[in-house]
Amino acid sequence: MDLIPPASSAVVRRRFEQQARRDTAPEMAVRRWLHAAGVRYRVDVRLVPQVRSRADIAWRGRKLAVFVDGCFWHCCPAHQHWPTANGDWWRAKLEANVRRDRRTDRVLAEQGWTVLRFWEHQDTAAVCGEITRALDGADARRAATRPARCLPGTRPRPSAGGVRRTIGHRSEGPVGSIS
Repeated sequence: MDLIPPASSAVVRRRFEQQARRDTAPEMAVRRWLHAAGVRYRVDVRLVPQVRSRADIAWRGRKLAVFVDGCFWHCCPAHQHWPTANGDWWRAKLEANVRRDRRTDRVLAEQGWTVLRFWEHQDTAAVCGEITRALDGADARRAATRPARCLPGTRPRPSAGGVRRTIGHRSEGPVGSIS
């Protein structure tokens, strides 16, 4: 798979040259749904230096990565077909894509990431439901590992120098308080 063989026709060449690496229609549908639900995210994110793959959607703090895989490029078991023109080259290329996906999943999992992979043909609402459940689970895990904070309605202790630091409202503390 060293050299890319010539395209079987000018139409095929043009189609593959225009193939988007990011912002594909299935990915955009998921992003629109999440955004409408108030979920914010990062797009096209390189997560760790050990792999070149970039997550389509990611939450670094929650260590959650989402990949929306195209059926052709990632060999969907329901829709996979092998091209006949330059067939040997395409088979090697697509199988290498799948190996890279599995390696990415393994490396990310070893570093504590949750990886969710979806096929482009899956129902957007179902995909987003699974993503939001994973986000809820990640939030619960983060809350369990964080130190306890002030309970709602309680005031923070004065810091050194007697200055109260508060966020979002005016403090009734000593002179020089930060609001």
